[in-house]
Amino acid sequence: MRVVIAGAGAVGRSVARELLENGHDVLLIDKSPQAVSVVRVPEAEWLLADACEITTLDEAALERCQVVIAASGDDKVNLVVSLLAKTEYGVPRVVARVNHPNNEWLFNDSWGVDVAVSTPRLMSALVEEAVSVGDLVRLMKFSQGDANLMELTLPEGAALVGTRVGEVAWPQDTALVTIIRGSRVLIPDPDDALAAGDELLFVTAPAREPELRALLFPSSED
Repeated sequence: MRVVIAGAGAVGRSVARELLENGHDVLLIDKSPQAVSVVRVPEAEWLLADACEITTLDEAALERCQVVIAASGDDKVNLVVSLLAKTEYGVPRVVARVNHPNNEWLFNDSWGVDVAVSTPRLMSALVEEAVSVGDLVRLMKFSQGDANLMELTLPEGAALVGTRVGEVAWPQDTALVTIIRGSRVLIPDPDDALAAGDELLFVTAPAREPELRALLFPSSED
């Protein structure tokens, strides 16, 4: 897979290294000479140019890319890169970094964004996930399809402990995608019985979150 990353700061370089280790082809673009440091990621291609310019994206051959990642520290730049990648080059998958939480509402398909990654919100969610047992935590929002990734660690005495997955009437537009049990990652089976300490990962439509919360916490009020 060919991936172009706009923004060669710490975030862009880290993503590039991960993708390269997984066997993908990566091109890093940045207009700052200080950021373009080939020795930091020698396996990647590098381009010293402004990713908001059509000529730059032509040179980067975005029409041959499967994924574009707008990873700069400037939300305006990330939005422009996303819009150009999607509308001018038809890139199938556009992932954009959100630097300021107040700008999250802009990062949607209107600006060509398939997946928006809000660094501050993601860090906050991961902190909540690490310390919360018995609370439903929103880990990530998927811009395309309007769905959220939710997490719950089942506490002792929870209503669903001991219930088989297939016996639970999950809300519409909601899927239990993974059960993390200790060091094991389980694909949910209808015969699996839920246990205290299970970490449940759901993908659900935002409108269904109250129903999911009511199912998980039947004694609580919305």
